[in-house]
Amino acid sequence: PKGVMQVEVASTKASREQGLSGRESMGDDEGLLFVFETPGKYGFWMKDMKFPLDLIWISENGTVVDIERNLTPDSYPKTFINEVDAMYVLEINGGLAQKFGLFLGTKVKITQ
Repeated sequence: PKGVMQVEVASTKASREQGLSGRESMGDDEGLLFVFETPGKYGFWMKDMKFPLDLIWISENGTVVDIERNLTPDSYPKTFINEVDAMYVLEINGGLAQKFGLFLGTKVKITQ
């Protein structure tokens, strides 16, 4: 992928439930990375969101396995679920997945 992002990590049940709900905006080099204990299918919705998002599901080995682009707040209560097991989900501003070169099969590096 192209570039580096600084992300917050949501690794607890409470932080994953809160997500980005209620926030007014997020920078174009920022995101929220959901970290799960085991690979699986993880559903997301746009409840209480105020701006569009791209959702990127990432496998345990760092491969992008599913993407939903430009999800708008008015898509709530629809739930978006990955088809291939993922260990991580990255939420970034809508439209940025393409800008950062994130497509199915893309390898990403997650560092601390």
